[in-house]
Amino acid sequence: MTEGNFVDYVKVQVTSGNGGKGSVHLHREKYITKGGPDGGDGGRGGHVIVQGNSNLWTLVTFRFKKHFKAGHGAHGSKNRSSGADGEDVYLEVPLGTVVRDTESNETLFEITEHGEEKIVAQGGMGGRGNWHFKTSTNQTPRYAQPGISGEEHQITLELKVLADVGLVGFPNAGKSTLLSVVTSAKPKIADYEFTTLKPNLGIVEYRDYQSFVMADIPGIIEGAAEGKGLGHYFLRHIERNATLLFLIPADSNDIGKEYRILLDELRRYNPEMLDKQCILAISKSDMLDDELMAEMKQELDKELDIAYLFISSVAQKGIQELKDSLWKLLNE
Repeated sequence: MTEGNFVDYVKVQVTSGNGGKGSVHLHREKYITKGGPDGGDGGRGGHVIVQGNSNLWTLVTFRFKKHFKAGHGAHGSKNRSSGADGEDVYLEVPLGTVVRDTESNETLFEITEHGEEKIVAQGGMGGRGNWHFKTSTNQTPRYAQPGISGEEHQITLELKVLADVGLVGFPNAGKSTLLSVVTSAKPKIADYEFTTLKPNLGIVEYRDYQSFVMADIPGIIEGAAEGKGLGHYFLRHIERNATLLFLIPADSNDIGKEYRILLDELRRYNPEMLDKQCILAISKSDMLDDELMAEMKQELDKELDIAYLFISSVAQKGIQELKDSLWKLLNE
């Protein structure tokens, strides 16, 4: 998937179908000149339904089509024949999609399971035919109900990536490089900040044919929780990850300080994120010799309250240990 095809935020217009009119009809056939009312009911208008699809990873299908209209219900007819229901329209979305009302920004529902269906615009009910209205004092009613009009809404679809492990770090910390080493994903890698502007997903193959999904989240900057940079667009993808892997390069000026800044940004955006399982990986550690690494361990043991390990994506150092640690956290 190219970066340009990753769409995680769209606004669309949805309109459900009108209900069909009930029929006003009096039964007539040979030898029966004054039969009773037999007008049928109108059909229901079509719904607009949001449906989860685990095979989708992006909202790119909504990039060029923004309006969705369901079919109208057919009118009732004689012999109590009901009109056909209007055709439903399905909006297939990836798992982790949040549906909001655009005007009020109210969250309507979230789609988290394959095949899960939620009606976002209810089709109008069909009107009742005149046979419903006959009474002992009004045996030939010449009226029926009109169908109810459908609904029209503008909704916002917002994707929060579903992954087992989310990579969290500052720009240029080596997240994309790690993802390219442990999975078959091919993220864009370059020596400048914000190379990654959209989340990348990859499947990490573990022992005995087991696997888990890792997401490379674009880099966080200080102030992201207040929306600085593209903070809100990046941070929302971290909400859905079961385990967080903090990544800080070994050549950082202050590893402990960077970790606390990252943690504080998550807390300010959503305090519940701090309840997730976390582990810290110190990347680019191939530039450290044994003596320098021992010194860093002494300082980190005093300063940090999180499990950490040293890795190097380029030198393939500590990668298997990292997979083992992540697998253990995911299965606790």
